[in-house]
Amino acid sequence: MTRQQSTEVPQALSIESADQFDWDDEQDVVVVGFGGAGVAAALEAVHQGASVLAVERFFGGGATARSGGVVYAGGGTSIQKSEGVEDSPEQMFDYLKMEVEDAVSDETLRRFCDQSVTNLQWLQHHNVEFSGNIPPVKTSYPTDQYYLYYSGNESVSSYAEKVKPAPRGHRVKGKGLSGEVLFAALQKSAISRGVKLQIQTEATRLILDESRQVVGLEVRQIPVGSAAARKHRRLYRLAERCHNSARKLAFRLRDKLAVLERAEGVVKRIRARKGVVLSAGGFVMNQAMMDQHGGKYVGALQLGTSGCNGSGIRLGQGAGGATDRMNKISVWRFINPPIAFARGIAVNKDGVRFCSEDVYGAKLGFEVVENQGNQASLIFNAELRKQALSQSIPGKLPFFQYMPALMAIFVASKKANTLAELAEYTGAPLETLVKTLHGYSKDARTNTRDALGKAESFMANLDEGPWYVLDLDVTNDKFPCPMITLGGLQVNEATGEVLNEEGQEIKGLYSAGRNAVGVASHLYVSGLSIADCIFSGRRAGRHVVQDDDDARTSAEKAPVEQQEVAEAV
Repeated sequence: MTRQQSTEVPQALSIESADQFDWDDEQDVVVVGFGGAGVAAALEAVHQGASVLAVERFFGGGATARSGGVVYAGGGTSIQKSEGVEDSPEQMFDYLKMEVEDAVSDETLRRFCDQSVTNLQWLQHHNVEFSGNIPPVKTSYPTDQYYLYYSGNESVSSYAEKVKPAPRGHRVKGKGLSGEVLFAALQKSAISRGVKLQIQTEATRLILDESRQVVGLEVRQIPVGSAAARKHRRLYRLAERCHNSARKLAFRLRDKLAVLERAEGVVKRIRARKGVVLSAGGFVMNQAMMDQHGGKYVGALQLGTSGCNGSGIRLGQGAGGATDRMNKISVWRFINPPIAFARGIAVNKDGVRFCSEDVYGAKLGFEVVENQGNQASLIFNAELRKQALSQSIPGKLPFFQYMPALMAIFVASKKANTLAELAEYTGAPLETLVKTLHGYSKDARTNTRDALGKAESFMANLDEGPWYVLDLDVTNDKFPCPMITLGGLQVNEATGEVLNEEGQEIKGLYSAGRNAVGVASHLYVSGLSIADCIFSGRRAGRHVVQDDDDARTSAEKAPVEQQEVAEAV
């Protein structure tokens, strides 16, 4: 097993003094990992007047570029206002508190909500384009004519009764999955402002001086333009391309990448005069770390890129950094679209419904794994199957939505002609299952309020068979369930500085995005991770440049700085 697929922590190199060490390069700030959080940190640091070098093991973008390009923003954004949506930072906070819980302090969550409008404006200032138009029905991801939507559970009855709902999923304008469009705009802006980028450069360990301050890092770079660099690019592209269809092959290719990097990479040492920002993503592609921290999720579909192997987290640990919430994994058990699936019922092994089926996919996935032991089934009947088929055709849905739906309809589901067969396929007691099915159907027929708060439009009469059973186990290869990791390095929530086991800041070391614990480190809703990448990346980029005294008053200064950005835009 290579270090890329292990829990090995690369211990930091200790030196006496940065001034007396032989460096290959010097910059004010070095950013490790050039995805959403990394580019935000780099842009902010350059804006503060620092020289910035970003080192990137592959080619930039990370999971952000592979995502749907959704930014969770609210509190009264210009896009919301253009659609007549009323929202406030207080309403946004009240809703997110139900999702975020204790992942971050209330103070930090409030700051996240208060800065949401100006962080979206900041993205627009860097040529990221957003638009409005709200889809008529709830969906996990809107088609190309819609760009503002309910990306979480805001409109689900059990949530909407507590907090006035507002659509906050701001999808970047672009065809299909628009994460690449989002990152391309930010990268272009960063390079034009002087950020230096070194690709095919892996950070291997941090360097500390005698005061235990991070003063630089060691990297391994494949020579630019070399045959090894070309082979490295080909292997990477092939691994990314075949990951969803041939995961074992993809991981073998990643092992070859690691071997090539060790054999051909040139070791260099780079001084970071003000500090290092770790923004190398999560660890979903590291099978050993997943076994260690998220064993019950192993087998779900890893969502990310080859760079999501926990290397940035382990770099921070090697300098004494503490981790938290490493067992927090988000699995996305999407059953909408097609909306017909969400009109069915999800039952556990006892034949009892356990969750409203119209919730966001990450909420359903959480319930399946954490509260039902990965034993749950979706039941729908022939009429709903017919509706699902009519809703799952090219033109109505993008490929990444209609293909899983068709797999579920034709390959993953089992047909039950009798209630006894239905009980057999779900593994549930017949008597209880029948009671659940008939009770739900009666409520649908009589427009009775659903016991789990499901919206009336999502109810359906299931009394008439035949029925179909879809196994919701997140490891079901016939109905793939994507997952990402949410834990990482502990940070000072005001500055982004990495904390050690005693809760003290490690001088010169910062972390952002999924490399760190943040707003998205409990339960996930679409767009929250990218929004946190921008929030935490800008925070780290700002404070790594500031003096210690300035950093200590960061929380007080942040609203003023945000206002300055808004005025500049």
